[in-house]
Amino acid sequence: MSGTDVNKILEDVAEKKLSVDDAVLMLKKEPFIDMDYAKIDTHRHLRQGYAEVVFGEGKTAEQIVEICKKMKEAGQERILITRISEEKVSVLRESFELHYNKTANAVLIGTTPTPTGVGKIVIATGGTSDINVAEEAAFTAEALGSEVTRLYDVGVAGLHRLLHNMDDIMTATVIIAIAGMEGALASVIAGMADCPVIAVPTSIGYGASFDGLSALLSMLNSCAGGVSVVNIDNGFGAAYQANMINHIGV
Repeated sequence: MSGTDVNKILEDVAEKKLSVDDAVLMLKKEPFIDMDYAKIDTHRHLRQGYAEVVFGEGKTAEQIVEICKKMKEAGQERILITRISEEKVSVLRESFELHYNKTANAVLIGTTPTPTGVGKIVIATGGTSDINVAEEAAFTAEALGSEVTRLYDVGVAGLHRLLHNMDDIMTATVIIAIAGMEGALASVIAGMADCPVIAVPTSIGYGASFDGLSALLSMLNSCAGGVSVVNIDNGFGAAYQANMINHIGV
């Protein structure tokens, strides 16, 4: 149940189109749908402003289809699915019209909303190898209603590439800095920007990068102020936080 649904119930009571008892009954409905293997949080939009997101990894295609059907029945207009394989997407297409971003391994059922944030989210990557994580972040942020500017392959190995995009960096509401190897990009950007920077370490790098642990520790130890860090390869988590920042006061 969304905030809009609750408002409609209260308006109907005020206009005597709905009895108080019927309204109470509607509001007392379980805030989740129990499917045995999944319990869908139908009140998340009401509590947090954004509906539940489906994590596709580890679920069968059939489970994802049934979960999405229940979400649609409960009134959820848009459904974001992350970490979903192309094989599962092909099954999903049989039941839904959707937008699939293969690079992000993500799907949006429903239309991409018009951006409503106070500004834009800039997503920067150290290298081309980080783009799959960046696209998960970009696709998520756009699905949640934020404008996104992509700056790819602007890492510290060629700092002039980053400096060439100073206008975007200085006008961002929030920046997501995504890098593997030594993870230096977040510190460099945070030293130039006047907005929050969300650092995403990636599992890109040679042996001593330890599948992203080196970048994670570097970002956690950033000497630049205003840097927060999410987990390794967690583009979704970074985008969700960035979108919340971009909608403060909206």
